[in-house]
Amino acid sequence: MNSLLRLLFSLICCVCLPAAAANLVDVDVPMKAVKLGAHSYFVEGLPGAASSENQGFMSNAGFVVTGEGVVVFDTLASPPLADKLLGLIRTITPQPIRRVILSHCHADHFYGLQTFKALGAEIWAHRAAEGCTRSEAAAERLAQRRDVLFPWVNETTRLLEADVFLEGDTDFEMGGLHFALRHVGPAHSAEDLAMLVQEDGVLYAGDLVFLGRVPYVGDADSRSWIAALDKLIALQPRVLVPGHGAFSRTPRADLVFTRDYLVFVREQMGRAARDLVPFEDAYAATDWSAWRNLPAFEEANRANAYNQYLRLEQEGME
Repeated sequence: MNSLLRLLFSLICCVCLPAAAANLVDVDVPMKAVKLGAHSYFVEGLPGAASSENQGFMSNAGFVVTGEGVVVFDTLASPPLADKLLGLIRTITPQPIRRVILSHCHADHFYGLQTFKALGAEIWAHRAAEGCTRSEAAAERLAQRRDVLFPWVNETTRLLEADVFLEGDTDFEMGGLHFALRHVGPAHSAEDLAMLVQEDGVLYAGDLVFLGRVPYVGDADSRSWIAALDKLIALQPRVLVPGHGAFSRTPRADLVFTRDYLVFVREQMGRAARDLVPFEDAYAATDWSAWRNLPAFEEANRANAYNQYLRLEQEGME
């Protein structure tokens, strides 16, 4: 049935719509703009993986209203979600959308880019994101999302590259506000970017921080991730917006919590890899009690430990 619906949708698009048509479908999930500072806002995604129930709204995005236009941080997981985000922005300001900062090229954070690109916004990302939409993995992910999130992700959904690729840390000013962009990858991804709005003290951290839950580490470079968290701690933000979950007014404690989890996994799995202890034995012998009762422990912790065991085993060989 889903294949038939997609075929009918494609025929409607071909017959009825111009190439740059607006989305045919809307999302009806709840979305609210939360004010974090004099100029800074965010929307909080719903829990869980991308699904028809949450319509793909499972990550956060933010925006900053300056005297010369709006800066958007990430654009959510589909053009319809981005449309809804844009509608919220329009209830707050008529200022033009001047710039979009992309934290990283994972589907739940950038599939809404075309909504803001159509308005003339300039898209910024780190140089490591260049070509991320043209890979075989990107094509496979788009096909998967078209299946799981149809009709919100469909044949009209396009993967866009950034207009400007940053080589490293970059500061800029807009409308009297000062922004500090920090390259904090490779960590969750090679291209991780965080953004501090200096006047508000609000830090948009992307997926480097998962508040109140075990982060998904996978085979990421945990050593670089720890260094990245130290870099964010040094910014001394007053408010922290993670890539998923609620915002925090105790950012140092939350940044340190994530860092300490990564340090613990590296220490335990690194020791086991060096001592040639099989992973299953090492995992069973490790005291995970500090994190066992957190959300996503069952889903993420074992995979985190296993992938870091393999990475640390490789690091030891090198």
